[in-house]
Amino acid sequence: MPVELKLTGHEKDLGGGFRVRRLLPAAQRQSVGPFLFFDHFGPVTVVPGAAHDVRPHPHIGLATVTYLFEGAIMHRDSLGFSQRIEPGAINWMTAGRGIVHSERAPGEWKDREYVNHGIQLWAALPREQEEVEPDFVHTPATAIPEVLLDGAQVRVLVGEAFGRSSPVRTFSTTVYLDVQLAAGTVFELPPLAQELALYAVDGPVTVDGEQVEAHTLTLLAPKSTAAVVANSAVRLMVIGGDALDGHRFMWWNFVSSRRERITQAAQDWERQAMGRVPGDAELIPLPERRLIPD
Repeated sequence: MPVELKLTGHEKDLGGGFRVRRLLPAAQRQSVGPFLFFDHFGPVTVVPGAAHDVRPHPHIGLATVTYLFEGAIMHRDSLGFSQRIEPGAINWMTAGRGIVHSERAPGEWKDREYVNHGIQLWAALPREQEEVEPDFVHTPATAIPEVLLDGAQVRVLVGEAFGRSSPVRTFSTTVYLDVQLAAGTVFELPPLAQELALYAVDGPVTVDGEQVEAHTLTLLAPKSTAAVVANSAVRLMVIGGDALDGHRFMWWNFVSSRRERITQAAQDWERQAMGRVPGDAELIPLPERRLIPD
């Protein structure tokens, strides 16, 4: 049986009533491939005056990967990048030794009602690249390769699959797919990477005869091909890659293979030594709870 573990995650309020379903990290599993953070947000209706903006905050040791199904987000960072994030595009921000960014409603949308729906992942950087120079790369939806299989539309967001290669550059073997299945489709998912998982976004599927409900992250056994059956139209996200090269410490927005590096990052943010987002004087302060977990 290819199903190794099923994670249902938990709801988390990011403030202002903006709730997400967090699948990773989990008590049973820290990561799948390089991905050690998985948030599914929405679909949420954003109304004028809603406090859903994410004020400037820092990261180290990771790359954020943002993907929208609906809506729009305005990304700005301490490197000076300003990018409107729209459905179908991949936005890869390498934090490396440190970056500060904000995620807000586009200015022209502040007085309108709209729906935001998407996935944000964090990919841990390999140990030798944890302190690389920060960067931000936007890959538009039109540059993402697609392949049509029997009853399946697959977008290769990151990595290689089904004869297609994404232009998104990564630091290790990484797979990220957006798969839409028509009702009645049987989708054969081969072992595309050392570690692989699929996430049912909006409906149930069966994986080798085992029922998987919506909003479930299903980890697949290594080197196995999974037969995914969609009884109704459904969307799946597939994530994976090479296993991490060791444990990562995670606290707040910081990731590192060294606990002391996270302590340093917290001190740097507290004294405002990590940079600022141009034109944005706000910031998110450090959490009051300073315990850095193992």
